Amino acid sequence: MSRWAPAPAPDLPDGLILFDGVCVFCSRWVRFVIARDAEARFRFLPIQSPQGRAMAERLGVNPDAPETNVAVMDGRALMKSDAALSVLGVLKGMGWLGALRRVPRWMQDPLCDLIARNRYAIFGRTEACMIPGPEERERFL
Repeated sequence: MSRWAPAPAPDLPDGLILFDGVCVFCSRWVRFVIARDAEARFRFLPIQSPQGRAMAERLGVNPDAPETNVAVMDGRALMKSDAALSVLGVLKGMGWLGALRRVPRWMQDPLCDLIARNRYAIFGRTEACMIPGPEERERFL
């Protein structure tokens, strides 16, 4: 079984997305989700926060060099392509992308790994976590 296979997480809030808060690409992903999540299903937690760090460690994600975002859905912690495609699958107008989950993980995750390894070089990095605007603040833990 892959280290990144879905893990039981019945005690974690459904719709929680754990993300690298200093990664420009990851912060854009969060803003992308917020813009398309009319029902406000998703909540966000930067891995650099104390609560995010503890959650990452619990799920086997290195909080100092995260290799994946995490999405908690239906009592399971999803990582890499499972996380991204599951989130996309429930966003308005993006549901068709959820069908890509049928592609085997061993074919999808190398793309996620490539992005994770090069995200700072390609997209940039900030010195501090993104700061949500007043209208988004309640969606962050």
